[in-house]
Amino acid sequence: MDFLRAVVLGVIQGLTEFLPISSSAHLAIFPKFFGWDDPGAAYTAVIQIGTEVAVVLYFWQDIWTIGSGWVRGLFSRVAREEREWRMGWFVIVGSLPIVLVGLALESLIEREFRNLWVIGTMLVVMGVVLGIADRVGRKSSPIDDLTWPHAVLFGVAQAAAVVPGVSRSGATISMGLFLGYEREAATRYAFLLAIPAVVGAGVYKLKDIPGGENAYGTLPTIVGTVVSFAVGLAVIHWLLRYVSNHSFMPFVVYRIALGTLVLVLVGAGVIGATTTVG
Repeated sequence: MDFLRAVVLGVIQGLTEFLPISSSAHLAIFPKFFGWDDPGAAYTAVIQIGTEVAVVLYFWQDIWTIGSGWVRGLFSRVAREEREWRMGWFVIVGSLPIVLVGLALESLIEREFRNLWVIGTMLVVMGVVLGIADRVGRKSSPIDDLTWPHAVLFGVAQAAAVVPGVSRSGATISMGLFLGYEREAATRYAFLLAIPAVVGAGVYKLKDIPGGENAYGTLPTIVGTVVSFAVGLAVIHWLLRYVSNHSFMPFVVYRIALGTLVLVLVGAGVIGATTTVG
């Protein structure tokens, strides 16, 4: 894999990780459009570390506040009455479902789930779900109203994102809207909830990245990761401002259009449904 491809895939990852349109779907679809090999689940997981580093940098104050409050709560009964203690546990508990599902379905994630029939269908289905959630959700509760049952439901929604096309942010944001949270609150919590899961998956998959001579080797992976970080940082800033005053409908339309296009092209034999990892 040459460095131009690494840059392109890094840009795609950075643009799509935080938008509710599924970065893993785009990393499987667009190489097909360009006539490239599928970068594979391992490459996809690793370059997502770049975008999560962008999340950590952007939300470092929130992360520090929650993390330090959670640590204080381990030693202080008073600290266990504070919001930060509960939020720390909410993030931990909410991260468990995707870890368990990811480990249980690892072989399916790497092969069967990367079929474009599956990806196109999930883009359409979850696009409809996001549209309904954005339309019917009360969008009135701040993230401080988060409860244990809701934290678990957020985590279950995130776990569905092991299937490319679902979208980690799209699933968790949809759940947040259904539960009545504000658009920005649901989006910010989706970002925080993704950090343990995405970084963990990326580190776990580092062992599957081949040597530098391979088409998807070490150096192109580093390039893709760095590019995804830079682009992702800009996207976070833009998205949080956007969702404060706008609906998710443009993303709904885009998901349904892209998913439909993929299904039509696969059905017509223009592109193959299965992927080939280079």
